Amino acid sequence: MKRKDVDEFEKLSGQLQGIYEEISVLSKKSPNDAVNKFKLNFINQLLNGSNGFLEDKYRPFKEFSEFDTDDVPQNSDVVFILSQYLQCFEKMRADNVKERHHLNWYWVVDAEGNETGDESGKIYIKTTRPKRLRE
Repeated sequence: MKRKDVDEFEKLSGQLQGIYEEISVLSKKSPNDAVNKFKLNFINQLLNGSNGFLEDKYRPFKEFSEFDTDDVPQNSDVVFILSQYLQCFEKMRADNVKERHHLNWYWVVDAEGNETGDESGKIYIKTTRPKRLRE
């Protein structure tokens, strides 16, 4: 991973979490209601960006890329899919962070340009503890 990948990860996963929380509230009230097309367009844009970023290694479903805007999904369908994407982002985080300096977590990324890395050419960017530790 590179520093720009960490930035992209944090942007996409943060957006996914925000939409997930909003649609979850709607799903609890009305799980079978359809998601409106305005929201669905943004959800699909985010899913497409996530698919490109996660690639095959972390993508939750290889045969799923986005929701069909002509067959609008229900709130509960969107919550289900978004939760799978969030789990895959968390797996990617767990695979690319390391605990250092007593309970502090860091992304381990390749040094670039004028950055000075450690003896293996890595730099460390502080982050939060992964929700699920590597197995």
